[in-house]
Amino acid sequence: MTQSMSRHGLMAAALSLPLLSAQAEAPPENGTLAFKYLDYQDSQPGANRVRVTAPEVSLMTPLGNAWSVSANHIVDSITGASPANHTEALTRLHDQRRASDLSVTHYTDLTTATVGASYSAESDYVSRGLSLAGTLSTEDKNTTWNAGLNVLHDSIDPSNQIVTNERKNVLDLSLGWTQVLGTHDLAQLLVGHSRGKGYFSDPYKIFDQRPRTRNHHTVLLRWNHHLEASGGTSRLSYRYYQDSFAIHAHTLTAEYVQPLAGGWTVTPLLRLYSQSAADFYVEHDSSFDPFPTNPPATATYYTEEQRLAAYGARTLGLTVGKKLGLWSIDLRAQHYEQRSSWAWSSTASRNLAPFRARILQFALTRQF
Repeated sequence: MTQSMSRHGLMAAALSLPLLSAQAEAPPENGTLAFKYLDYQDSQPGANRVRVTAPEVSLMTPLGNAWSVSANHIVDSITGASPANHTEALTRLHDQRRASDLSVTHYTDLTTATVGASYSAESDYVSRGLSLAGTLSTEDKNTTWNAGLNVLHDSIDPSNQIVTNERKNVLDLSLGWTQVLGTHDLAQLLVGHSRGKGYFSDPYKIFDQRPRTRNHHTVLLRWNHHLEASGGTSRLSYRYYQDSFAIHAHTLTAEYVQPLAGGWTVTPLLRLYSQSAADFYVEHDSSFDPFPTNPPATATYYTEEQRLAAYGARTLGLTVGKKLGLWSIDLRAQHYEQRSSWAWSSTASRNLAPFRARILQFALTRQF
């Protein structure tokens, strides 16, 4: 193997790792300006549900030899209908969310340190956040450690005034490790912990009363391997999630990044997901139809929210990219489908309509 081929393999694997480089990041030499447009539509048999269109603009620019600044702004327009219980009683909705974030990063030979702030507002929900993150690499640049802290303070004022001036506070902590395993392989381990207090119920759902604390833990494993014969890179990951609502979830993701002649890149994706139900989830009992299922008379907490049921999901996706000098274009399409019968456990939730979604995204980026 020649030296240039070894470097190419390592670089390809490093670039395909979404969160962390295998080495301490160097200050960027060029800035980037990106525009993205997302079009999302979900549905169930006989009815379209929620549609989201979201233009987004992001900017990253170096400042001197050791700093960079990143900024992002997105506007989500949300229309359609959402079920009031399980997958029934669709009610109309319309809203718009505006969200912005700003971060500053400082670089040294072996470390990075990032400070960030975020703000998001819609008609009935405002979220404010602060974040700290850092990386540390060993002298040989083959191992990188990272840590992160994120604090969110949310205000909830639903239009139906079921509650007013409610609050939710969330503290997220993360630790990570990225290791070069050879000239063609990277491995990564990320561990996360979240503690939340406040209002977690959905005021627009029927029979929805949730605990005022929600804590969760996550473990994420990634392995990226560069294939010298094809010039492509496989990206495999497994994520485990567990929370105080008694939900356990597993996510398996496989992607393959294949460069082609003329600056083209294609990336197919397959993702499999399964989760158990929250311990206070109320199963759909069709004997109550057309009325919502009554929760147990003695229940303190209860929900008929589909997202807290036991189900499985599959995502198929394809991203096509093209580089044109300082410009790059990406087109992404994904099809998501969710069914209770696809849950990996034997306790899948009952009587939920199949749910599907399609996601289309266009991205245009320019270096300067």
